[in-house]
Amino acid sequence: MTFQGGGPLDTGNVSGGGGGRGRLALGGGAGLIVIVVAALLGIDPNAIGLGGDETGSSTSSQQSAIDEHIQSCTIEKANVDTVCRIVATTNSLDLVWSNIMPGYEPPQTKIFSGSVDTACGPATSDVGPFYCPGDQTAYFDPTFFDVLSDQLGGSDGPLAQEYVVAHEYGHHIEYLTGALEKGQRMGAAGPTSGSVRIELQADCLAGVWAFNADKGPDAMLAPLTQQQISDVIQTAKAIGDDAISGDSSNPEGWTHGSSDQRVRWFNVGYDRGDAAACDTFAAGSL
Repeated sequence: MTFQGGGPLDTGNVSGGGGGRGRLALGGGAGLIVIVVAALLGIDPNAIGLGGDETGSSTSSQQSAIDEHIQSCTIEKANVDTVCRIVATTNSLDLVWSNIMPGYEPPQTKIFSGSVDTACGPATSDVGPFYCPGDQTAYFDPTFFDVLSDQLGGSDGPLAQEYVVAHEYGHHIEYLTGALEKGQRMGAAGPTSGSVRIELQADCLAGVWAFNADKGPDAMLAPLTQQQISDVIQTAKAIGDDAISGDSSNPEGWTHGSSDQRVRWFNVGYDRGDAAACDTFAAGSL
């Protein structure tokens, strides 16, 4: 169990989606139509078999089914159901960030199947979870979590999945603070690129959420265990650039940071619980 308590979840900022044209339009556009900051993984999706359909396989009936699923979610169901776990995590994230960040404005979250249209362009499940600053929305196809555990070596533990959601919310925090735009001006690839700094900061911000999410009288998460944190560490290691490529000798193509870096920055956020500790742009060493 990760979530404590019972009752319905707030679904006001969460909706179902799908039926898009099916290719992510990267780069371009007025200021904040971001490159691959969107995706959790900086890899070729075809190499791992993520199941997007470039023709837009998700129908309106599928979207309606997702919406109905979302509306049925409760805290109890969030402990056993992936869609409801995403919804509950957004509730927890909004609670934490509204408490610790002055002026926090929540993003939207869209749970889709197959493909979806966004303000950053059409996308398929191939890109993994992503955040689009153009519409301030985090996008998730729940089937990604099966790929994460079955093919990439990540954990299938609940907190590991919640870390993925918190990472994308981290990009929204970066949008609000201006860090996202700053990173875009610093390059899309390389060991000290803006892209890597953005991604590592989002990992750190996910750690800040984890530190705060089980504290206080309104905490939605039950006290976290060391095993749950180990599940997150396993997942962060699995999605480092060196782990994905199998080669740590050529960091010039990195977009998200190494396994060790991803673990380090999550731990910085989790150990300190303070977003001020997550300034990867000021860090002398990543």
